[in-house]
Amino acid sequence: MATARIIIADDHPLFRTALGHAVGKVWPGADIIEASSAGEARIALESGAEALLLDLHMEDSQGLSVLMDLRQDYPALPIVIVSASEEPRVYAAAQQLGAAAFIPKSASLDEMRDALAAVREGDGWFPETEAGEDDDLARIASLTPAQRRILGQMREGLLNKQIAYEIDISEATVKAHITAIFRKLGVVSRTQAVLLATKLDVDQPVVETRSG
Repeated sequence: MATARIIIADDHPLFRTALGHAVGKVWPGADIIEASSAGEARIALESGAEALLLDLHMEDSQGLSVLMDLRQDYPALPIVIVSASEEPRVYAAAQQLGAAAFIPKSASLDEMRDALAAVREGDGWFPETEAGEDDDLARIASLTPAQRRILGQMREGLLNKQIAYEIDISEATVKAHITAIFRKLGVVSRTQAVLLATKLDVDQPVVETRSG
């Protein structure tokens, strides 16, 4: 039987070690690849993996955007979110956006093993939550990678001409992308689009953008 290759992406070495112990119990003899950033994880994924354990808060990734990007690029890869977030809405959002499991960092070693064992068998594992699916998240997930990148730059306060410079496209193309973003998100302004995108955050309250 081929050796399982498991990637652990977390910027805390001690927590990577703890996760490695849990992985070793579920995949004995696994080839465990450690990464301290989403970029390093992507490089490791070029050689394939049975699963990726992914922290949502690293130097080059903040929130659920990194999950959406990786799900799009590696649709068959089981991605296990490992996060300090204890918010039910974040558990539900990760599940809706295609995570295979969500392990809070407060989980015991036994809980980590249970979650990983479920993933190994092709099942999901999430903390109990009454939060349902979010239509806004579905709209955000419908954006293309380029549109999500532009939305992220809008959140940083960049003007159209600055966005055009950053990603080396024309300002007219930026405007066309923003028009498409508004249409897909069902909003009519940059402010509404930016507020809706807070639903991808995991470490701050979400601002509601709709009433009723």
